[in-house]
Amino acid sequence: MTKKQFLEYCTDTYGTSPDYPFDEDFETAVLRHADNRKWYAIVMRVSRRKFGFESDEVIDVVNLKLPTEMFGSFGAAEGVYPAYHMNKLHWISVLLPDAPGDVVVFLTNASFEATKASKKKVK
Repeated sequence: MTKKQFLEYCTDTYGTSPDYPFDEDFETAVLRHADNRKWYAIVMRVSRRKFGFESDEVIDVVNLKLPTEMFGSFGAAEGVYPAYHMNKLHWISVLLPDAPGDVVVFLTNASFEATKASKKKVK
C-alpha cells in the first residue's frame, strides 16, 4: 500500500484528512479523530535501517495504536514492528511497502477503535 492509498482509505472510511502539525515538515501526516482530536495514525518517512535492515532506503511508515491484547499477534514478517519514535507498549510501526494491504486495513481499524472517544456511562 502506498502513502496515498493509505490516506485515501482513511478519508473514505473515517472522513478524516491528514494534518501536518510539525513546523517545516510537510511529509509527516497525522490522522486524528474529529471529536476528541486523538491521533490514530501518523505517517512518516523513515530509513529501513531503523528497523534493522542493512539499507538506507527511506520508506513510508505508519504508526498505529493497538490495544495491549493485540500485541504479539503480528510479526515482522508482515511488515509490522515495534513503534519507531513512539511508546512501544502501545504503538506499532507498519512499513507500508512491506505489509499486506489487508493487514494495514485491519490494524488501522483497530487503532481507530482504540483511540475513539469513550461513551460515558449514564446513571
